[in-house]
Amino acid sequence: MSQLSLSRPSRRLRHYALATASAAALMAQAAPALAQTASSAELEEVVVTGSRIVRDGYDAPTPVNVLGAAEILAEAPANIADFVNTLPSVAGSVTAASSSGSLSNGAAGISALNLRALGTGRTLVLFDGQRSVVSAATGQVDTNTFPQSLISRVEVVTGGASSAYGSDAVGGVVNFILDKAYTGLKMTAEYGETTYGDGENWKYNFTAGTPFAEGRGHILLSAETVSQTGVHNESRDWNTTGHFAIRNTDTSAGAPFYIVADNVGISSYAPGGLITAGPLRGTYFGVNGQVSQLAYGAVSGQWMVGGDWEYTSSLNGTNSLIPDEDRDSFFGRVSYEVAPNLSVFAQASYARYEGLSYYIQPTNTGITIRADNAFLPASVRSQMTALGLTSFVMGSGNADMPASGSNNIRETERYVVGADGDFSALGRDFGWDAYYQHGVTKTREELTPTWNNARLALATDAVVDPASGAIVCRSTLTNPTNGCVPLNRFGIGVASQEALDYVLGQPLRTQEFVQDVAAVNFTTDLPGWAGPIDIAFGGEWRNEKMSGEVESQYLDGWKYGNYKVTSGEYDVVEGYIETLIPIIDGLDFNGAARYTRYSTSGGVTTWKAGLTYTPISDITFRASASRDIRAANMSELFDAGTARSNSVSINGVATAFVQNLRGNADVQPEVADGLGLGMVFQPSFLPGFAASLDYYEIKVEGVIDFVTAQQTADFCLLNNVQRYCSNLRYENGQLAFIDLFYDNLNSLSAKGLDIEASYRTSLDAFIPGAAGDLSLRAMATHYMENVTDNGVTAIDLAGSNVSSTPDWVYRVTAAYNLDPMTFNVTARGVSDGVISNAYTECQSACPTLVAPYYTIDDNHIDGALYFDASATYAFDLGATGSTGEAYISIKNLFNNDPPLTANPAALGAENTVGYLQTNRTLYDVVGRTFRVGMRLAF
Repeated sequence: MSQLSLSRPSRRLRHYALATASAAALMAQAAPALAQTASSAELEEVVVTGSRIVRDGYDAPTPVNVLGAAEILAEAPANIADFVNTLPSVAGSVTAASSSGSLSNGAAGISALNLRALGTGRTLVLFDGQRSVVSAATGQVDTNTFPQSLISRVEVVTGGASSAYGSDAVGGVVNFILDKAYTGLKMTAEYGETTYGDGENWKYNFTAGTPFAEGRGHILLSAETVSQTGVHNESRDWNTTGHFAIRNTDTSAGAPFYIVADNVGISSYAPGGLITAGPLRGTYFGVNGQVSQLAYGAVSGQWMVGGDWEYTSSLNGTNSLIPDEDRDSFFGRVSYEVAPNLSVFAQASYARYEGLSYYIQPTNTGITIRADNAFLPASVRSQMTALGLTSFVMGSGNADMPASGSNNIRETERYVVGADGDFSALGRDFGWDAYYQHGVTKTREELTPTWNNARLALATDAVVDPASGAIVCRSTLTNPTNGCVPLNRFGIGVASQEALDYVLGQPLRTQEFVQDVAAVNFTTDLPGWAGPIDIAFGGEWRNEKMSGEVESQYLDGWKYGNYKVTSGEYDVVEGYIETLIPIIDGLDFNGAARYTRYSTSGGVTTWKAGLTYTPISDITFRASASRDIRAANMSELFDAGTARSNSVSINGVATAFVQNLRGNADVQPEVADGLGLGMVFQPSFLPGFAASLDYYEIKVEGVIDFVTAQQTADFCLLNNVQRYCSNLRYENGQLAFIDLFYDNLNSLSAKGLDIEASYRTSLDAFIPGAAGDLSLRAMATHYMENVTDNGVTAIDLAGSNVSSTPDWVYRVTAAYNLDPMTFNVTARGVSDGVISNAYTECQSACPTLVAPYYTIDDNHIDGALYFDASATYAFDLGATGSTGEAYISIKNLFNNDPPLTANPAALGAENTVGYLQTNRTLYDVVGRTFRVGMRLAF
């Protein structure tokens, strides 16, 4: 029998399970030989993530999705995380592309998974059943640090598993399983690009495994290198229509508060500068400082509809479409059977990531220009003289400055030693495993050139030196040695390199994250009235700490960055016990309890209780309840104050400020209660078919989060919630700072439905004489509720395609194997949705609502359906046992454009213009992508 082990690398009590829908789907995608057993009564041995006990009888009270090696290879994803993100139960994940805006916290370039759209911090990611060192202070684990070519499968448990694996498993567990027994030599070379001829990427890997000492030992080695050419400062055609949701230009009674429109541009700045107030309003500076007059459309705050909208929106889409990436990883493992009942192992891995991505083209408004500015075009100076103006206010898209982004480097080292075996004591047989892990992630977080606020102000104020006639900074007249270089800000292509070098800098921070883990687990059984009672128990110690360095010049005063030195440390000690009790024939109880003590917040208890009932072999019912936790990560505990420039919408006007986000060492762990009810159907009259239907409820209390800057401003200024007003700090009557703090907010709740079905058959069963095997697999998740209550508002995000929780997300795959060819077609998509459930759609006679419950003329967002296809040709290399595969994979086969998702909630943010006007976690934004490659195995 095949063993599909999903638990820690130890000897486990065996569970000859009736195949779950998920395991059946794995088998359907696995070796063709399984087709011959699809109709047989042979049962496969399955070990389920989230449980440390396995035995005879079906014991999976929570659903499991299994992505097998054959399915992964057929998809040929750029990385496995991208493939996992196509699962319907995975929503709102962070990718290397979508995290490009995470400048100040250093998280740009990370790929982190998100189950049930509950947040990446509530999804526990494991590598072969073990935790991995984090990649950032936010607690995220970059899945790209795992050795991709040695992952045999990925198993996803959608349900709380904190009692089995500890903190963070509120949404579930994603376990990347290592192929520890691989023997042979294999190599892969792969190339991909988009249908537009960009986004070129290469992947090469080498993997070897061999036994030694007459099979008592085994060695594994793996190396991989991946590179990708980014796509920057470029938009696809679908993102060039000026599609935004803005405050309605018609403010009459009964008109909707927001409107969704095309041809929307910026009214508060232009690429080379725009005078925004006074008698010269609308004067803008173009190429080489040419003076022109802007044709305004209908103005709404910083936006306008019509007029010269295309010109002012020329900075649209400056957020990187695809990041530059270079990744290298190395992995080695050696294991040895010291005695028949004792095996030891040691493994080491190293992964390096370097990525470049751009956040946005930096803009600023409210720039005061004096009449004696030396760079001011003569025509404008004459107008100011005639009008008696001594200054004007300007907004600029700073076209002469580089886009703001990050060039981050991460290096992750991980070392593990361990042992497993069995022994007899007290008349019982015990299995055990233990391991010690030391992991280190070192980061170099460097911004692309961004300006220093003080230097920019000095350089902008340029005058003619009356003594020499040269253009200098006004400050230099009184401080000749201050080094200031005057900057021409009136136009495009007018700034000198010397001036840019003076105002620009590259804030830099280095950080180190260290994780040490020691764990031991035992399994045994006791006699029971309906069969053996299986018991697992064990303990774990974990230490997490971080430190960093920042030069004093980069601590504050910059447009972006303003890095702070964040340091801290905490310990976790925990013990658990789990049991599986046969109650009667076909009815099993699975229960667990874990006590965890954090050095920062004290002790907490988690538990789970589950039942599986199989009244007949065709149907299994399952139910589970759990108490889970998520403890605060390093950033939430110790962040010294992540400062970043931002803007909020106040009365429809974008208002700039500096955002300060601080940690809180007093936050307590989140507490989540989960409920799952489901059934598995495997009809004996249809061999090879399996289906499951599962309902879930999750309620999280004491959510660790912060109220956003926009919410803080709204709660104070619109809702008059006084406790938030103290977070708004003013200087000279102008908003200057908004202070944000992590805290235990009220609650988060989610409800949904998971559906999965799979079928495998030989075509000969339906068409006599037909050759080949057909495999079908369908998965869907229905998001019924997703509510975060922050103490002031509680808005249901389910059904919102802006919030990555549409009503339905689905994935259907058909694979046809006709040796030596294999063909694979996948349909994946999301249903139609709304911008926000807080909005009421109306065109006239609209009610008057209180923020954040607004009216809008179009609250609809289209769904999308994408098709992916792949083909593989297998061939022999001539030598015994040597084979090869040539393959091609096409993602988004029909090059479907994503729907545009206007989001009024982002009106005041300066990054709105630079970001793609769609949800890149739901929709394909790159376009048709080709990947071709070859695999060789010896």
